[in-house]
Amino acid sequence: MKSVQQSSLVKSNYLHYDVFTSQPFRGNQLAVFIDARGMEPWRMQALAREMNFSESTFILPPEQDGTDVRMRIFTPAVEIPMAGHPT
Repeated sequence: MKSVQQSSLVKSNYLHYDVFTSQPFRGNQLAVFIDARGMEPWRMQALAREMNFSESTFILPPEQDGTDVRMRIFTPAVEIPMAGHPT
């Protein structure tokens, strides 16, 4: 697990994955911020822009019964409702 320290001195842990491959450094990179509770959307967008991967995923507690988590997915430019490899 890696960490990134944000400008307001908030530390965020994230996982860095290579997906769609069985070999390191060969797949599509993905950042998964494992606990995004309390993180503002503008900060999620800023982190996704900084990572500069095709998508960065932010994990939040579930909002609906019968679900495990809520995920917000950001590209470097915008939030998107769904993507294949982060889910």
